[in-house]
Parts: sequence; structure tokens; C-alpha cells
Amino acid sequence: MDFRFTPEQEAFRGEVRAFIRENLPDWWGGRNDREDLSPEEAEVSREMVKKLAQKGWLTMAWSQEFGGMGAGPMPQLIYNEEMSYARAPGAGNLGTAMVGPTLMVHGTEEQKKRFLPPISRAEESWCQGFSEPGAGSDLASLETTAVEDGDDFVVNGQKIWTSGAHRADWCILLARTDLEAPKHKGISYFLMDMKLPGITVLPLVNILGSGAFTQVFMDNVRIPRRYLVGELNRGWYVATTTLDFERSGIQRIMYALRTYEDLVDYCRQTKVDGGSLGRKPLVRHKLADLRVEFEVGRLLAYRVAWMQSQGLIPNYEASIIKLYGSELQSRLGAAGIGLVGLAGELGPGSPWAPLQGRMQRYYLASTSYTVAAGTSEIQRNIIAQRGLGLPRN
Repeated sequence: MDFRFTPEQEAFRGEVRAFIRENLPDWWGGRNDREDLSPEEAEVSREMVKKLAQKGWLTMAWSQEFGGMGAGPMPQLIYNEEMSYARAPGAGNLGTAMVGPTLMVHGTEEQKKRFLPPISRAEESWCQGFSEPGAGSDLASLETTAVEDGDDFVVNGQKIWTSGAHRADWCILLARTDLEAPKHKGISYFLMDMKLPGITVLPLVNILGSGAFTQVFMDNVRIPRRYLVGELNRGWYVATTTLDFERSGIQRIMYALRTYEDLVDYCRQTKVDGGSLGRKPLVRHKLADLRVEFEVGRLLAYRVAWMQSQGLIPNYEASIIKLYGSELQSRLGAAGIGLVGLAGELGPGSPWAPLQGRMQRYYLASTSYTVAAGTSEIQRNIIAQRGLGLPRN
């Protein structure tokens, strides 16, 4: 088996790197997705994503029919790999990575024509209205309702951890449409315009002090029937498609790898006991173990991309890379804060903060990584049942 990329693919990798060098400012800090962007960062992000859309890179794996380049999963993998490593905006956003691919599988022709081209041009942004205060890991217990009324569904309920809802144009929404059916069989999947009357978005401040997590309240919101995705009461199966796309990317591995390399440089440059911190055996062994883990995670992500290139739909394989990647992020956060010591408690803005306070922010953010997009326990259940064929009970 040859694990190398083709010369054409490596040439494309070089093109992506050159684009990043030319368009990403030197001061760009690469905030993680649990933080708010400053006005300057938001402007850079908008302009860069616009340029990426013009080049067709946001949706290069999509077919040309839907505004893509038809390049296939492997070039898209390379693009996501390089953009995530650079902490650049435009790698795997919700619209291009989750909403668009889901609509290609389950959407009507009208929905595809309406939504896919604007997503490919980065003209509309999306948020995910799945979780609720009492329905996170047990997502099928959601209580938001959608009642048919003529050509509309009237929605009432609350969603939580709806990251980015305060700036989103549209929302992929799960709501219960049959109160009598078993909980997995009475859910429907909708596309909700965030400008509809009756929608209230409030900040939900996270451990980083950011309001990017939000909660969304819906009071008699009327969603037209044409925005129902898939069959009525079978939205759970549409949602699992979305979740498979969400969990299968290489982004979390490469973003964390860049943080790991920053940590390695810090250990090399920090002097203790007449030598560098990185020369201490325990530190070297810890860093070496982490580096091996990153290589494993990278190959797991490559496996998912290869399956997609063969026309296969990853399922438990996506859960494997999500579980492995988020647990690795958590281990990196704990190792990093331990290696930088008490000064690691200092955040950005402090002249004494190691790594410009990035390690502190990463450690705090990593608390949520094993919860977001499905907890580690849920991923293990999926792997056990769908991958290993173990019984549910």
C-alpha cells in the first residue's frame, strides 16, 4: 500500500500553502471555534472565505451540478488539512461540511437548487439546532415541537449550544412532529430561516467568557413545508447523516497538531536546570507519545476520506476519528498546561503568558471537545454496536 499523495495532489498542497501565506495576516492568532472573533478577525475571516469561495475550494469535492469542482474527497482532505493546520478560516464550516452534503443525500431538487449554490459561494451562514437543555447525548429525547398547520409547521421550543446562531442566516433544526411515536421515529428535520418572527437568540457564555455558544427560543415560528428535509417523522435518519459528516473530518487533528508543535517549540526554548525543558526525559517521552498519537489520528482521517473516494459512506468509522480526535485534544490540553506550569493560567494580553496565552485558551476549550458533536460515550456506543456488532444492552 502506498500512503503517498500523487504529484498533482502535492502540487495542490503547495498551492494552498501559498494562498495562506499571501492572505492570512501575520497577526492572525487563529481563535478556536469556542471563542468570539474580534471585529478585525471577523473582517479577515469574511474576506478570506469570500476568496476561497471564488476559487471553488470551499466545495471542491461537490459535483459541478451543485456549484463544486468535482475534485473528489482527497483534494478536499488536503485543503482541510492545510487550512486547519494554519488555523485559517474556511476549513470545514457547517454549511459546506454538513448542510450541503446532507441536502445532496436527502434534499429535494428544489432544496438543492435553493441552498447549495449560496453555500458554495459563502453567501449564507448556518447554525445547528439539535441539542436542548434536556436532550444532549440523548438527542432523541428532544421536546421542541413542530405542528402541521396548512402549508406550514408551527415550531415551539428551545435549543441550546447552538454555536454561532447570533450571526447565522439559517438553521438545521430537529423538532418532534409525532408525540405518540417512539422517540427516534417522531422527529423531523427542517431548514429554518433565522429571520422568521418568533425566534429569539440569547448568548450563552462559556468557560472562555465567550457568548458564541447561544440558546435559541422559538415561539410559534412558522416554517414552510417546503423546508422539511426527508420524510416527515424520519428526521432522525437525516440527522445521523449530518452527524456522520460532522464527525469525520481531519480538522480537529490538524488544529491540535499546530498547538502541539507550538508546545514543542516552547519546551525546546525554555531553560531549566541548565538545559532546555524539552531535554528532560519525562517531557521528551510525553511529547513523543503525543506525536505518535497525532500520526494515528491523521491516518484514521485519511481512512475516512479514502472510503468517501470509493463511494462508501463512513458511519462508525466517523465515530472512531471523532472519538480519537476529541480525546487527543483533551490529552494535549492537559499535557500542555502541565508542561508550561503555573504561568499557563495566564491568558492572552499578559506579558508573562507562555505562548501568548494560547495554551490556557486551548486547555479551557478542550473541556468541551469530548462533548461537542456527540459525547465520547455516545461514540463508543456507536462503535460497539455498528462496528463490532455488540448488543445494545
